[in-house]
Amino acid sequence: MHGWKLALLVILTALLCMGVQSADENTLGTEIPVVSVKGAIGPAVGKQLTAEINAANQQHNVPLIIITLDTPGGLVSSLRSINQTILTSDIPVACLVYPKGARAASAGTYMLYACHVAAMATATTLGAATPVQMGPSAPSPDKINPADKEGDNTPENPSPSAMEKKILNDAIAYIRSLAQLRGRNQEWAELAVTEAATLTATEALALNVIDLLAESPQQLVRNLDGKVIEFGDVEMTLNLKGAALVNKQPSWQHQFIATITNPNIAYILMIIGVYGLLLEFYSPGIGVAGITGAISLIIALYAFQMLPLSYAGLALLMLGIVLLITESMVPSFGIFGVGGIAAFVVGSIFLFDTPQPQFQVSPILIASIAFISLLFFVFALGFILRMRKNAVVTGQEAIIGADAIVIDNFKGHGFVLLNGERWHAISSQALRKGQSVTVNDINGLSLTVSTVDPKETSNGTTHH
Repeated sequence: MHGWKLALLVILTALLCMGVQSADENTLGTEIPVVSVKGAIGPAVGKQLTAEINAANQQHNVPLIIITLDTPGGLVSSLRSINQTILTSDIPVACLVYPKGARAASAGTYMLYACHVAAMATATTLGAATPVQMGPSAPSPDKINPADKEGDNTPENPSPSAMEKKILNDAIAYIRSLAQLRGRNQEWAELAVTEAATLTATEALALNVIDLLAESPQQLVRNLDGKVIEFGDVEMTLNLKGAALVNKQPSWQHQFIATITNPNIAYILMIIGVYGLLLEFYSPGIGVAGITGAISLIIALYAFQMLPLSYAGLALLMLGIVLLITESMVPSFGIFGVGGIAAFVVGSIFLFDTPQPQFQVSPILIASIAFISLLFFVFALGFILRMRKNAVVTGQEAIIGADAIVIDNFKGHGFVLLNGERWHAISSQALRKGQSVTVNDINGLSLTVSTVDPKETSNGTTHH
């Protein structure tokens, strides 16, 4: 009697142990992807974050996604794409401004407000979310320096244009909507846009701008374990015990996009593409210049469609190249050359329609390329064009039109001396020994010749 009870107890204990072990394995099998954003938010960062969030949503063992932020800002198009992916994610997304000394400025503030959980490490900052297109508004009379009132140096700050007002109001509405969605401080969010307000981590926590402080992703996971968060219309309890953090590194595709979408790299690729095609056109060869130019130009155009390209700047840059080509073909005492360099430099400066220095071409690079372009078109391309105009000295083209010397008197068929070689010649005129004749045509190994002066007769006299 007691034997079967003991056996039943053993079986139940074994089943219980198996269940606990299975539960532990399931808990240990969960992963939390950690994606780091360092630097400006651009096309490469946008594609990487979007891809990682979408990939995590396809898995069943991901309870949370962590994004660490350290950014001065970025492009609005990339920010909107990232935030849209965060807002539609089926998995909670936590943003952590990390490490110490990092910042979530401008576009980073919008990302922090969009995430389900907003956290910061100590000695970090956020804010300054004013759209960069928006210039400073006119100061109110009570904010003008009295010293400026007394003198003639009153600052002249024109009121923002209608377009600038639209951009500012759109940014205010956008960040307020994110604050309303996450239940965070809406008033300060508006100040971050209108007055470029900033906060430290402790100040942000006190003003309900962020949810908690964490010194690292590991500490963030420990603090969030068991925490109840609002996820859509429901409340969710985060179960993060035993979850493993997995740092997600950019794939080679994202690294390639990050490289070519660097404005300086895209600019150089475009210049290589244009010059390569020009060299192939003016001096046809085995196709290396043409192939290299075509590939570089296609990659540059692919990068341009992801960057805030200014078509006016691109048109000016192309105009500058055309004027430099004109200068090399038709010397104009420098008029086309100076105009070409001016258009080239101005177009390069305004090639990307954004005042953010992270997405502008380096002035040093522009000056270097402009100088090299001037040398290229004035000397290299000019030399190629002059070479094309030179007389041909080899082949059949060099024979036709050349001068030959008659070896013996003949009319009809005879022989002439051309470049030290004896050729069979045909002439309808009577020719004498030592006379100079011109080659009019070549047929196989026979030359059709005539006297240098068509009016010259066989006795060397000239009829008038």
